[in-house]
Amino acid sequence: MVGRKKRFAVADSAQQIVGGFLLAGPFVVTEEVWALASDMTTLQALSTVLIVFLIGYGALYKADDDRDPDRESEVAGIPTRFISLMLVSYGSVAILTLAFGAPDTFIAETYDASEPTMTTVTTTLKAISVGAVFSVVGAATADSVF
Repeated sequence: MVGRKKRFAVADSAQQIVGGFLLAGPFVVTEEVWALASDMTTLQALSTVLIVFLIGYGALYKADDDRDPDRESEVAGIPTRFISLMLVSYGSVAILTLAFGAPDTFIAETYDASEPTMTTVTTTLKAISVGAVFSVVGAATADSVF
């Protein structure tokens, strides 16, 4: 397969989704994550984004010798598999956050979560960034193992 682009299939995304949701769930419903998120600075939140990208890239392309990002299909020069991994990592946490009504539960004690403010939105995004650190591990592992 040298020199050929490796096709990224729907099955690959499905594996990522299973792993991403599996590890995202516990962090969405943990009060400590929401307390941590409410106290995080913007720089700390951005550092979690960097961590997610580094873990994802490392797990997909550095931990697996059989996978080469230069041989995979790309969108704007970025491997499709990596794009999918990031979408799954953040998307699974965001979906579970909204499905469980976590902001209403965990932010309601401090703010009126029924009226979304910049503070509730920011705290929710920070909580999603924390959960994505763990979701990316599950998603990348499932993609590599199966």
